[in-house]
Amino acid sequence: MVWFNNLILNPLIKSSSKSLLKTTPRPATKNFALFSLSHYYNFYTTDASSSYSSTATAAAAVKQCSGLGPTEAAGEKPRVVVLGSGWAGCRLLKDIDTSLYDVVCVSPRNHMVFTPLLASTCVGTLEFRSVAEPIGRIQPAISKEPGSYFFLANCTGVDADNHVVQCETVTDGLNTLNPWTFKISYDKLVIALGAEALTFGIQGVAENAIFLREVYHAQEIRRKLLLNLMLSDVPGISEEEKCRLLHCVVVGGGPTGVEFSGELSDFIKRDVHQRYAHVKDYIHVTLIEANEILSSFDDRLRHYATKQLSKSGVRLVRGIVKDVKPQKLILNDGTEVPYGLLVWSTGVGPSSFVKSLELPKSPGERIGVDEWLRVPSVQDIFAIGDCSGYVESTGKPVLPALAQVAERQGKYLAALLNRVGKAGGGQANSAKDIELGDQFVYKHLGSMATVGRFKALVDLRQSKDAKGVSMAGFVSWFIWRSAYLTRVISWRNRFYVAVNWATTFVFGRDISRI
Repeated sequence: MVWFNNLILNPLIKSSSKSLLKTTPRPATKNFALFSLSHYYNFYTTDASSSYSSTATAAAAVKQCSGLGPTEAAGEKPRVVVLGSGWAGCRLLKDIDTSLYDVVCVSPRNHMVFTPLLASTCVGTLEFRSVAEPIGRIQPAISKEPGSYFFLANCTGVDADNHVVQCETVTDGLNTLNPWTFKISYDKLVIALGAEALTFGIQGVAENAIFLREVYHAQEIRRKLLLNLMLSDVPGISEEEKCRLLHCVVVGGGPTGVEFSGELSDFIKRDVHQRYAHVKDYIHVTLIEANEILSSFDDRLRHYATKQLSKSGVRLVRGIVKDVKPQKLILNDGTEVPYGLLVWSTGVGPSSFVKSLELPKSPGERIGVDEWLRVPSVQDIFAIGDCSGYVESTGKPVLPALAQVAERQGKYLAALLNRVGKAGGGQANSAKDIELGDQFVYKHLGSMATVGRFKALVDLRQSKDAKGVSMAGFVSWFIWRSAYLTRVISWRNRFYVAVNWATTFVFGRDISRI
């Protein structure tokens, strides 16, 4: 580690007479990697680091680089810190005016996931890169502008009084460097941390089930599914074990669970039956839901979905999961359901970190916001997406945890911050007397879900009880694909998706276990 530490220290010693904090402009390209590391580099106080003790100046220089300090009103752009890289945060990053603000994004992933198409990647209909959009492409200023950064880190605390967030870098496995902690001062803070999968306190879910919210979840599902297919064909496997390995159980009858079940059943009929003929009669899909599947859709569409799923071989079970074991789950009536693959998709709720923040809360323990998406009783903090909800004093219901809600909140808040910045309110504690404009208003655009090959549901009603257009079948499937193809953020990924769809249609799905 001595050579690594010297690599960091040498450029810092030479520039120790300069101010290294306070949004230091980025240096020349040749030193950029070293400078970026120095922003959150901390000393390891061990006996092996005796080389540091020879110069107190170098140590002081590195310690200075443990964060981004406050911006200065004269000569520096105000800093907007965005926590999260989901639908809400990325739409805000896309629309924020970087001539008015420096932008810093803090997130444990460096890309946005196009979640509506995530289920298709699990079975090879799409490749994983087709649904992942790098943050640097969404907001190029993060890669180019001197005061804008992306940090691969988790936020560990918010100091609203001093306008500071505490962060800790993300590590990959055990055999990596220890995480570094650093602080970032902000002028405006946007909390867009999303939500986490609900387990309802059921024992064994986190240990044995796979969620479907991130690209690595889809990769894990795909690898597990293909591994079970290959293991089940090995000589000596009992009939009972073969049935268990090839039993795919999906818990949760919302759009994600239904779409994954439909994709999986189509994969079984179109690909497994051709390429794994020895085990084609053993593989089955079971969808478990406590109530009705697709409860937010029109009754006619729900019945159509039930009919299509059953027709494609998906077994629908109404029940409540009581316990999850490594190779079976137990329902509330005592029924034991063995499984080889368990996918959990029962909705989302606020994360433990969001719950721990000492900020006003809405019903359901989300971060409370007013009609302009500001967090009441604190200055310069906003919350958008699944982690936020209206406080009770607004008299408005908490909005559903949907991508379209998060995206439109991000778009609205970016426009609001741009107006504030143009009015001279971008700096910390300077927007009190600035007119914010119209309140945020959400209008539901409808819901869509695919239920298998060439079949989908489109419900354009604004609410469950309202009247409106609802349809099912091939035309709905065409609308579903067209709508999501146009909603993919970049032309690059739209091209990937279109090519993947065409390739799958002509040659079938890729079943390589990579």
